[in-house]
Amino acid sequence: MASFLEELWSSVFTPGPAPTLLVATNASFACLQFLLLCLLLATYSAHFIVLSLICGCLWWSINWFVRELLSARAKEESDIQKQKERSAEPEKVPLGDSDTETEPSSGLMKPPPPRNPPASLKPKPTDAEESLRKRRSIGDSSGYISTDSEWEKVSNNSEKDR
Repeated sequence: MASFLEELWSSVFTPGPAPTLLVATNASFACLQFLLLCLLLATYSAHFIVLSLICGCLWWSINWFVRELLSARAKEESDIQKQKERSAEPEKVPLGDSDTETEPSSGLMKPPPPRNPPASLKPKPTDAEESLRKRRSIGDSSGYISTDSEWEKVSNNSEKDR
């Protein structure tokens, strides 16, 4: 029992599903299901049926997730094994049927990345587009216009008009 608890404690800090942790998880859920059944029989409350269903779904989902992790780990290990086997064998280069030496083999050459056209080839904006880009400034402006200063200009203009 002491070794089980030590393994359980160390499995908490180990990445991946440890067998000791899975046994403890399944035993805990089994005890919880038994407790919910006892409480259902003692109280005849439908709440314990719902809690038991939630517990069962969680229990199933944890075990499903562990199975997925284990299958992903096994697939990853088999892929690594295949890569090691491939790297151990010398690579066979197929001889082409073409007479030219400069012809690239299929799949080895990448197309060049698209280039931006030079500025001289870009279309010039029309007058309407230029007028949309440029905004008229009101009075002397340093580029920073606050709404307060605009309201002051409007109020000064309205006073001058009177």
